[in-house]
Amino acid sequence: MEEEMHALMENETWNLVDAPQGVKSIGFRWVYKVKYNTEGSINRYKARLVAKGYAQKHDIDYDETFASIAKMTTVRVLLAVTTAKGWHLHQMDVRNAFMQSEHEEQVYMVQPPGFHSITDTSAVCRLKK
Repeated sequence: MEEEMHALMENETWNLVDAPQGVKSIGFRWVYKVKYNTEGSINRYKARLVAKGYAQKHDIDYDETFASIAKMTTVRVLLAVTTAKGWHLHQMDVRNAFMQSEHEEQVYMVQPPGFHSITDTSAVCRLKK
């Protein structure tokens, strides 16, 4: 959880602000997962902080949603070209890739317990990403 919070802070995912009058802050939850090595032994424990976006209403709190993903056809073409040209292929993981895009909506989330701001425990997180 500390690693996740460090990544969120490092990526400037939110600003701490006073709760606006009449605006309800959405909640969050922690999602946990166990990551295994190829041998089947435990590699590490992973935690993600997820805003409860389902509490928002379409056309009131947001206009559209979009998630960029690669279609399998595109992946297959890329692999075929790589093989045909004899290129080297490397796999990589972009940590916290979902936090790289910014949004225009004003979304407020309550602060996670145990990670409250030392200066203002009543502040809320204004999400930037």
